[in-house]
Order: sequence, then C-alpha cells, then structure tokens
Amino acid sequence: MMMVMQPAGDPTAHKEKTMQKNVGNADKVIRVVVGLGLLSLLFLLNGSMKWIGLIGIVPIGTALMGFCPLYAMLGIRTCPMKS
Repeated sequence: MMMVMQPAGDPTAHKEKTMQKNVGNADKVIRVVVGLGLLSLLFLLNGSMKWIGLIGIVPIGTALMGFCPLYAMLGIRTCPMKS
C-alpha cells in the first residue's frame, strides 16, 4: 500500500472552500417545513413504517447548516452570491 504525503498548509483553508453556504433563505424555509412534515410521520404512522419519518432530520440539518452536500456535488447554489 502506497501512502501519499500532503503538503503542510492551513487545514481550515480547505474546509472553508468545501463548506461554503449553498442554501438560500427560501430553500431553508422549504427544507424546515418538509423536514417537520417528515418527522410528524413518527407520530402519524404505525408499525415499522413510522421510522421513515427520521429522514426529516436531513433537510432540517441542511437548513440549519446552510450547506447541502448534494447541491455542492451538482454545483447548485440557491443563496445570493457575495459581491
């Protein structure tokens, strides 16, 4: 197994570049509403199907962080660009 050495540098520079906010305000509101709707399935459904509601944590989390990994992979950005 071959090990690749990375040059020493500022570890926060890479993180800032990859975790730039890409979720706008309207998108955040929609994500919170959809997330809460999915989480409500925990109380509305019976049996093992109710656990599907836990998927609601994902849109709420991305709304709170302001970053969506899927948007980053697809190059989508719904927040205004900094000028």
